[in-house]
Amino acid sequence: MHQGKLTVCVLYENEAGETQMELREFGGFKRDRKAMAEWVASFRPQQVVMESTGIYWKSPYAALEKQGIYALVVNARHVKQVPGRKSDLADAQWLAILARSGLLRGGFVPPQDLRTLRLISHQMQKLTSILSGEKNCAHKVLTDGGIRLAVVVSDIHGKSAREMIEGLSRGETPEQVLQYASGRLEATIDALLDVLAGESTDDHIFVLSEMLDHIEDLERRIAIFARQLLSRLDPCKAMLQALQTIPGIDKMGAAMLLVEIGDLPLGPVCVPAIMSAYSDESGRYSHRKMTLENFAS
Repeated sequence: MHQGKLTVCVLYENEAGETQMELREFGGFKRDRKAMAEWVASFRPQQVVMESTGIYWKSPYAALEKQGIYALVVNARHVKQVPGRKSDLADAQWLAILARSGLLRGGFVPPQDLRTLRLISHQMQKLTSILSGEKNCAHKVLTDGGIRLAVVVSDIHGKSAREMIEGLSRGETPEQVLQYASGRLEATIDALLDVLAGESTDDHIFVLSEMLDHIEDLERRIAIFARQLLSRLDPCKAMLQALQTIPGIDKMGAAMLLVEIGDLPLGPVCVPAIMSAYSDESGRYSHRKMTLENFAS
């Protein structure tokens, strides 16, 4: 399975009970995926298996889904071919043989509506990661300019600290910036003046100002994604409320969790993680190493 090509192998028995094999290659565009799904459906298969190759499996999976076929999506590492004999045709044949032998276990594929919601949740996570990095960079710029605000405030991006930093980015003096300090800060006026008095240059102020604009824009975009996600999950209010009974899970955490695990009755989610010995023995040689395995009861 590639971005521009799909290779399909079908194993079936003829009227004489003999195993027959048919191989066919398709392109990667919508019309090709539709043709592939219709061709596979014409065999009325008992089971369809595909590798989870990057994100390329998602569109073919959706095409099969429209034909009423729910494919088993397997980890490519679990169906690795013999070294030196790898090709798209050989991989397709090998998958078909393993599937016919009942040796494959598919991964969890949520319903289509949750799969599309993952686009929203994953992009929101990426934006959150970028926001965290930008905040760290802003802290470094402040430190580089000799401003040690983090010494007296627990969060330099809290409301009071943010207003003081924005004041500095506008070129205000430490004395002028003091007006934004919250009365709840334990630091004295002298201590605040000390941490706000640095050696910031015009370049420091320029970079800091641009960073603050970027941070504000990221926060606005994350809020938009959050509203869209919660709006789409409105029919799942009961499930969201149930997930929030778990200590440490708020409404947004419940939404992100629901998008990832889907319908809870499908199977166990929390499983014990233990260290197990991995054994690879061949002839006189034996290789063992410790791996982290998940076992669902």
